[in-house]
Amino acid sequence: MKRTMPFIISGMMKLTIGITTCLLLLCLVILQESSNIFNLHKSVFIAELDEDSCLSRYQSYLYRKTSPYKPSQHLISKLRRYEMLHKRCGPGTEAYKSATEKLGHNHVSNSGDECRYVLCVSPLSGLGLGNRMISMVSVFLYALLTERIMLVDQRSDTSDLFCGPFPGTSWFLPLDSPLMDQLDSFNREYSRCYGTMLKNHCINSTTIPSQLYLYLFHDYGDHDQMFFCEDKQMIIGKVPWLLAKSNQYFVPSLWLIPSFQTKLIKLFPQKDTVFHHLSRYLFHPTNQVWGMVTRSYTAYLSRADERLGIQIVACTQREKLLPEVDTHEKVTTTEKPSKLKAVLFTSQVKKRISRVTRSCTTKRPLLRCFS
Repeated sequence: MKRTMPFIISGMMKLTIGITTCLLLLCLVILQESSNIFNLHKSVFIAELDEDSCLSRYQSYLYRKTSPYKPSQHLISKLRRYEMLHKRCGPGTEAYKSATEKLGHNHVSNSGDECRYVLCVSPLSGLGLGNRMISMVSVFLYALLTERIMLVDQRSDTSDLFCGPFPGTSWFLPLDSPLMDQLDSFNREYSRCYGTMLKNHCINSTTIPSQLYLYLFHDYGDHDQMFFCEDKQMIIGKVPWLLAKSNQYFVPSLWLIPSFQTKLIKLFPQKDTVFHHLSRYLFHPTNQVWGMVTRSYTAYLSRADERLGIQIVACTQREKLLPEVDTHEKVTTTEKPSKLKAVLFTSQVKKRISRVTRSCTTKRPLLRCFS
């Protein structure tokens, strides 16, 4: 980023936003815009939100091809109903205040008409933005299926990276929430961790806690995984507050729950479009990030005839998914330049990506490589 930028960003935030810019640029290159869902949502957003407050919500479709995937009418209706539910139960409402007052109670009774919540807890370290995004999509789908309100842990930099997706309300857990001081203590040994309570026979149809922590990381144990069992969901459904911490995309496991499967088939007739539609509904870069994305796109990608996005991770080289890079061999070509190709590399390892981009730039004159 240039030093002449009119805003000042802390070191950690500067790094995070830089990574976010690359990730979003990669999405612009690899993924296709769901312009259908944008058009269907446009009237809702314009009625409730100021377009200038989140430019990416209305401009991102200009940078991508029209999506071949049309969202089902059932999904559109479900999202509209969810928005109304979130507005009724979200932070600042009487319903939210009432639900918050129940936190800490050992046992609660649910009459069926109270608002219920699922909080997406973000570890403050050790989790990349991509993992956080796929986890948030998974939690949001669970919220849609169970008529819960999804709230997001705002201790991370989510508010600096993405606009709020729901019109007329906030998706962030308020900083004065009684849960805020407990978030760092949640782990798989926590007394109210679902797996722990299940193992110790501390939860059943008559003993319902006010809050339940869900450990849904990739290394979760057998008791934690019973979250995806039909009979266990009947009990979990009565808990007012679910606190979910995950680093993975657990949407496929939701299809294993029979009662969810029926709903999912209606929402997503094409199973592989879940992330495609929901990510474009949830994630809209803030104006600050969007400005970086569009400037980078204009400078490096806009004039290319073909664009390629590659994310380099450790397994990419280990599994030989990409050809080995020879930094010494020189390649010459007598072919007449016909197409300009732009290649965007992203990686969490600076040394690895600099080696690839340097070789690409010096040995392939028809390519414009940047990271």
